[in-house]
Parts: sequence; C-alpha cells; structure tokens
Amino acid sequence: GAGEDPYLGAAMAAAQVRGFQGDDPADPERVLACAKHFAGYGASEGGRDYDPVHLSEAQLRNDFLPPFRAAVKAGVDTFMSAYMDLNNVPAGANPWLLRDVLRDEWGFDGFIVSDAFAVGNLVIQGFARDGRDAALRALEAGLNMDMASNIYLENLAELVEDGTLSIEEIDEMVRPILAAKIRMGLFENPYADEALLDKVAARPEHRQSARWAAHRSMVLLKNEDGLLPLSKVQQKIAVIGPLADSMEATEGSWMVFGHKPAAVTVLEGIRAKLAGANIAYAPGPDINRLIPHPFGEFDTSERKPIQTADEADAAFQTAVETARDADLVIMVLGEKADMAGEFAS
Repeated sequence: GAGEDPYLGAAMAAAQVRGFQGDDPADPERVLACAKHFAGYGASEGGRDYDPVHLSEAQLRNDFLPPFRAAVKAGVDTFMSAYMDLNNVPAGANPWLLRDVLRDEWGFDGFIVSDAFAVGNLVIQGFARDGRDAALRALEAGLNMDMASNIYLENLAELVEDGTLSIEEIDEMVRPILAAKIRMGLFENPYADEALLDKVAARPEHRQSARWAAHRSMVLLKNEDGLLPLSKVQQKIAVIGPLADSMEATEGSWMVFGHKPAAVTVLEGIRAKLAGANIAYAPGPDINRLIPHPFGEFDTSERKPIQTADEADAAFQTAVETARDADLVIMVLGEKADMAGEFAS
C-alpha cells in the first residue's frame, strides 16, 4: 500500500483505479485494476509473509479497509484475496470478508480472484481436509476465481454432480468474470497488441520519469571528501558482489517476461559511466536459495549449480584480493530476486 496512513492509502487506491481503468476498460491502453491483498496482509505476525494476522474489527476497519473501500467507490473491477489467516480464517475462504463486507456492505459487483495457489493452500493451512473441501469452502465464501492451483478445475464439477453445489451457485461465481470480459471487449478482441509495450510502457519519456522517481527516492547520508559523483580520477575501481552483474537482481522478483533489453546491471552502468576507467569485478561467493520457490514454475532464468564450500571460499578470497588491489571499492550486496516476494521472509 501507500503507507500507514489510511487516508493517503485511500486516495492513492482511488487514483490508481482511475489511472489503470480510465473511462473505458475496453480501451487497448487500459487494464482492469485489482485491489489486493484483501485484507490485513501487512499485519502478519513478525512481519513474515503468509503468517497469521490477528486484528480487532475496529482496527481492521479504521486502518486496513479504507483503501479497499475507496477502490470500490472508484469502480475497481477485481479484488484479490490475501494468503494469510485473518483471525484464524484464511482470507480466501472468509465469508465475512468476501461476502458480508465486500459484497453486501460495500456493494462490490466485480470478481474476486485468489492469490496464486491460495485455494490449494487451504489444505496446507489446516482449514480444509482436501482439495474438494478447499474448493467448497472457497466458493461458498464468495471466491470467484482460483488462480493456478487447479482446485476449482478438479473438484467443482464433482461437487455439482453429487448435489453438494448447485449449477446456480456456479453461475453466480462465473457471472462477474464474464461481465468483466465483456466490459474489456475480450470477446471481440481477445489478444493484446504486444507492440504497445514499446509504444507505451517503454517510451523514452516514461523511462525518464522512472529514472527521476528512482533518483528522488534515494538518500545520501554521507559524502566523505566529496567522493561522489565518481570520476575516472580513481586509478582502479573494484566492484564486488554477485548482484553487481545480475540482470535478475536488477529486474527484481516479479519481472518474469519483462522488457529485458531496456535494463542494465549495476556493473554495466558503472562501466558505461566511467568508460576507460580501470574497473575490476569479483562476484565473491554466490547466493543460493536452497529450498524450492513456490513460484519456481514462473522463473525462466537459467539456474547455475550450487557452489561447493571450497568454491565459495576461493571466490571470497578472490574478492578480498581484488578489493585490496583497488583504490576504490563498490560493494553491491543484498538478497537475490528469488529470496524476496511471497513465502520468502
């Protein structure tokens, strides 16, 4: 969200809905906005992703729900439920949240989609016995669309056939999805024009705005002896760290199929700015996530073999020696992209 101020968050939410959707969602340069993650996702225990949230109704309504309600008033077409338990009930199967508040109280008539694999996660969370039970609980709570887990696909037909659910209940869930597609004109024009990526998102003035925003967001705490900005005066510069020459780290955890030719790594940027300078690069030990990432199927980057302890030690020593031999050392450190995002805290 936009921070801890619910008034600012509400204003930003409404502005984002208007900006994404415009006056006509069928405009090829517009998209449907999605208000997420509903709700309380930022209040998890210990700040750890997926962990439970315990909030009083007063705190929820005063601090967390105003931006979502503002999005509804602005005409948002879709909502995404959060992963975590809200007061012991997963948000994606929470009838009070999805039906009582969102639909009945606020009058939201769009569709609600789960976060990726969240319906299947109801079993892992101990809220549902199996996939069949998860599908039933989520649908009865008001969740229209199951993203990626295939739980609806694998179980809803059987639930209708054995009389547990009626076809009218399925129709009720499908209707807002079809209505959104009609508003977007997807039955007449089902495919996006990929050329718009260059015409709109990658236009030079938009890239310049992004650069300006990034520049303005940075705070320089100290500039001892006027070291910055760097110049070619330094005799030898060492750039240290595995993230310095990583396009994956530059793009972040959810770039996936983004506009890759438009980005440069930190090392490439330094070399371009200080062309002709003596720049040595040593990545040091590699950083690896050892447990499977829940969204690994969306990651198309090549996976390098995990370093042995001896290889890591040797890489560390090389980095130390490279730094000792330099007049200036630039350290590029942090987490790899796959260490951020869902299920990674």
